[in-house]
Amino acid sequence: MSHRASPLDTLIELARSDRDQAGQALASERQNKRQVADQLESLSQYRLEYAQRLQQAMHQGIDPASMRNYQQFLDSLDAALARARDALASQQQRVDQRQDQWQQEQRKLSSYDTLASRRQADQRRHEARQEQRLSDEMVNGRLARTRPSES
Repeated sequence: MSHRASPLDTLIELARSDRDQAGQALASERQNKRQVADQLESLSQYRLEYAQRLQQAMHQGIDPASMRNYQQFLDSLDAALARARDALASQQQRVDQRQDQWQQEQRKLSSYDTLASRRQADQRRHEARQEQRLSDEMVNGRLARTRPSES
């Protein structure tokens, strides 16, 4: 018996491809999120170190112009940190959207797989009934040939 692709087989392959593409997109967005989170962490660390330098400078005595420069730079770092936090939140939304998309594609594939499994089970039951019918016919035919004819 040759097996040719049914429309359901085609749908399963398409759904599998869609699911795989969604998985790749999800992985990419997760990688982007890690990069954004790493940048935020580096920026936070730099801000902390710079604030410590300001504290040291204040203990050693600092002129008002240098103090203003330190403070302006800290303000710019704080603004950059706020932007980085926003970027991380936006990236998390993209990850969540890709996760939802992947789950949707996986559910679709699972539905098609369930239909295919049911179809295969129906086919096996049909074939088993045919085999049983043929076997019964063969047995009945043999019995009819071996039975003495009643007149």
